[in-house]
Amino acid sequence: MAVALVIAGCALGGCSVSLSDMPLLGSSEAPAKPKEADAFPAVNDLPANREEAVLAPSERNKIEQELIAARERQANANAGAAAPAAGTAAARTAASR
Repeated sequence: MAVALVIAGCALGGCSVSLSDMPLLGSSEAPAKPKEADAFPAVNDLPANREEAVLAPSERNKIEQELIAARERQANANAGAAAPAAGTAAARTAASR
């Protein structure tokens, strides 16, 4: 008998309505949820044109050179900081022997 109830409950469970779709107790005039028709853009729906202009090639090259220089400064700073640390680690290892 219990098995039949479980099977019937599973079969009827697929026909149930989600609790979030049910109206609250006593309020049958609740506004319906709008369906999201615009969840995905249409196939031929193109974005609006940009208002700001694209960078000029000279401006782009200047920014790239600044980034390259900053990367090299950072690499040199890291290499300079790693060299003394490696030297002190070697000195500690030799002193502990």
